[in-house]
Amino acid sequence: MARVIPGSRAVRITRRRVRILFLTILVVSGAGIVYSAVADSAAENTGTVRTVPPAENHTVVTQSGRIGNIVAYAPNGSRIYSNDTHTKYYDVDPVANASMTVEYAATDTLYAKSPRCQDPPCARNVIERANLSTGEVTQVYSQYVYRETAGEWHDADRIDDRHFVVADIAADQVFVVDTETEMIEWTWDAQSEFPVSGGGSYPGNWVHLNDVEYIETGRMEGRVMVSLRNQDQVVFIDPETGMLGNRTLGAEDDYSILNEQHNPDYISGTRGGPAVVVADSENGRVQEFQRENGAWNRTWTWSDARLQWPRDADRLPGGNTLVTDTGGERVLEVNDSGAIVWQARFKHPYDAERLETGDESAGGRSAAALGLESRTSSADDPGGRDIDLGLFEPLVDGVRDLVPSRIVNALIHASPTWLGPSDIGPVIVALCTGLLWGAIELGWFLRARGVGLRSPVYRRER
Repeated sequence: MARVIPGSRAVRITRRRVRILFLTILVVSGAGIVYSAVADSAAENTGTVRTVPPAENHTVVTQSGRIGNIVAYAPNGSRIYSNDTHTKYYDVDPVANASMTVEYAATDTLYAKSPRCQDPPCARNVIERANLSTGEVTQVYSQYVYRETAGEWHDADRIDDRHFVVADIAADQVFVVDTETEMIEWTWDAQSEFPVSGGGSYPGNWVHLNDVEYIETGRMEGRVMVSLRNQDQVVFIDPETGMLGNRTLGAEDDYSILNEQHNPDYISGTRGGPAVVVADSENGRVQEFQRENGAWNRTWTWSDARLQWPRDADRLPGGNTLVTDTGGERVLEVNDSGAIVWQARFKHPYDAERLETGDESAGGRSAAALGLESRTSSADDPGGRDIDLGLFEPLVDGVRDLVPSRIVNALIHASPTWLGPSDIGPVIVALCTGLLWGAIELGWFLRARGVGLRSPVYRRER
């Protein structure tokens, strides 16, 4: 029966019109998803030159997980280098005394059975050096791993001309390798200090040892700082005596301090430390802790309304901080008052470096020495949302506010490579529309065959 509104013409709601409405919504949502996929594919996977905002130095970004790539940009913002030879790219560092040259950790996923991969998929981890000007790539060291899941090296830090310290996720170890002889000269095993009952699943992804840093200067010179993601801790290791328990930052499951952090950087006392700037990933913030009176005290926090699963933060020499926001699909730079002064959109970025500024935070000073102002997100602060997410932005923001970051990040990892957080809006609209349409069609089908539905709660007739 059509509903008649006084003074207007009757509007007849027919099945045909309902179907046209649902089909139109699905087509519009699908068009948005396809446009995003095509645009990102053109930008990331072809020779098309992509630009970012100008910066004072060269910018290098790695992408991992759903997209494997390393790209570099000139100060004017033009792309000067791109390489997607490997499946995943992780930590990247500038090479000292070598202009426009970087070293990085990368992983290849092996799907074919071979003498080095008896039960595919397996992984091949590599440390490579790349000259961004000439495009020349040199392999420094490689190792095969029997599994692909949690089998990567997310970081390798150069000690000297021959030695690297490596964060080995598959073995839950840190080791030092002589890249000329390929001999493992020192190893620290997480089981020597931590029970296997904690962290993640054992022997699967138990520790997820995702970062390692060799400390070159200051009172901690020669020690190694390690990020144990699944234990929510950053620890310090003396190669001679083992882990320095009184130096540990964080505690397992104490999410008020850290929650599955990534890529901590050590700032020595000569630059206002000892301090650690770290991407507090699952808490959706970047933090810095100062060592004072034998304890780690939080001295700086930064987040905005868009920050979703940050995985790197580097303190630059001028006092700004370069942040890699994996879930927020961007790399950004914030100044001493917490304002965003530069940002560019990337699909699933892992690490970012500004060349000519030193390795990671090596050229920066501590937040305490700089007097940095903390900034945290709020409902009234749009923050980094000035990256355009299209017509579905309000829905995307609503999902981010309501759904825990752990679930959002898991969905991102499980989704196709071209589907990122910015595509959540049209995907949700399409799914909800499809489910509603299907329910209505089912109701019509059952009613046509004399089948009715009734609530389990109803009033009995007297």
